[in-house]
Amino acid sequence: MYKLITRPFLFLFDPESVHHFTFKMLRFSSKIPGLRAIRRARYNYQDKKLERELFGLKFKNPVGIAAGFDKNAVLLNELEDFGFGFLEVGTATPKPQVGNERPRLFRLKSDQGIINRMGFNNDGAVAIAERLKNRKTNIIIGGNIGKNTATHNDDAKPDYIFNFNTLHPYVDYFVVNVSCPNIGDIKKLQDKDFLVDLLGTLNDINKKTDNPKPILLKIAPDLTDEMLDEVIEIVEETNIAGVVATNTTTSRANLKASESQLNSIGNGGLSGKPLKERSTEVIKYLADKSNKAFPIIGVGGIHSEEDALEKIKAGADLVQVYTGFVYEGPGLVKRINKRIVNG
Repeated sequence: MYKLITRPFLFLFDPESVHHFTFKMLRFSSKIPGLRAIRRARYNYQDKKLERELFGLKFKNPVGIAAGFDKNAVLLNELEDFGFGFLEVGTATPKPQVGNERPRLFRLKSDQGIINRMGFNNDGAVAIAERLKNRKTNIIIGGNIGKNTATHNDDAKPDYIFNFNTLHPYVDYFVVNVSCPNIGDIKKLQDKDFLVDLLGTLNDINKKTDNPKPILLKIAPDLTDEMLDEVIEIVEETNIAGVVATNTTTSRANLKASESQLNSIGNGGLSGKPLKERSTEVIKYLADKSNKAFPIIGVGGIHSEEDALEKIKAGADLVQVYTGFVYEGPGLVKRINKRIVNG
C-alpha cells in the first residue's frame, strides 16, 4: 500500500514539506487511543536472535534510524513503534540554526536517492537535551553532534565539547560528526591530528562522569584507503567505541539522473541506493584491515533485507536506514529483522 498509494501521493510535494507534514501526522495520530498499539503490532518483530550487545549497550535489534531524520528528538515514541532497535538524534549544534536556504532537499526518483544540503538545521543541543530529559521511551538513543556553521574550523573543538556535556546525561552513545559535506570545508575536521585531539578530550571528559558513554566517529564514504587507514589508527589511539560508516557522498558517479537535473539541484550530500556499494566497501575495508578490532554501524543505501545483510556480512554490527525508509516505507524495518533471524 505504501509504495502503491502513499508514496506516489507524498512524492507529488516538496520533500522537506512532506517530512514536516509526516511528523505532524504521526504525532497527532499517536494521541488517538489504541493507534500506537496497532502500529506496534503491525511493525514490530521481536526475537532473542536479534539482540546485540555492543560497547556496553544491549540493543533489542540491530536496525536503527540514522541521524538527520529526527534531528530534534520530537518523534522518539513514534519511531520506536515502527520497530527500530535504536534511534539517533541530531546532528545537534550548540546554538540553534536554521540551516541553508530552501530548497535544500531533493529526490532523485530514478536513482532512489536523495540529495540534501540541509546545513545542520536544528533547535540546538539545549532544546534537544530537554526533550530527551522528558522522553517516555527506553529505546537506545544516540546523540550525533557537530559544530555550528558559523564556527570556524579552528574553533570547532569547544562546540563539540558543549554538545557532549549538554547531551551526556540523556543519550546512550555519541557520534562525532565530522563528515557532513553540507557545512563548508570539512578537511580540517577530518585531519588526523585534530580528531585525535578532539576525541581524546571528549574521552577525558567522559571518564570523569559517573556514567561514561560510548563515543563513535562518523566518517565520509569519499575517503581514500590511506585515509581509512588513518581512521583505524585514530580508533586505536583514542580508544573510542567504534565507527559509523558512512555519511552522504559528494560523488555523482553512475547516476541515472540527467546532468541538467543534477546541475539544477547543485551541491549537497547524496544518500540512498547510489551510496550502497561504496558504503559497503568502506565497511568491509575497515573490518578486514583492522581485523574487526572495533564495532561498525553500517549506513548507506539500505533499501531491502538483502542490502542490510550485505552490510552485516561486510562487517557491520548494526545498521541504520534513512533514505530507504522514505522510499520503501515503514515495513522495511520488520522485513530486515525477519530476514536476519531467518538467514
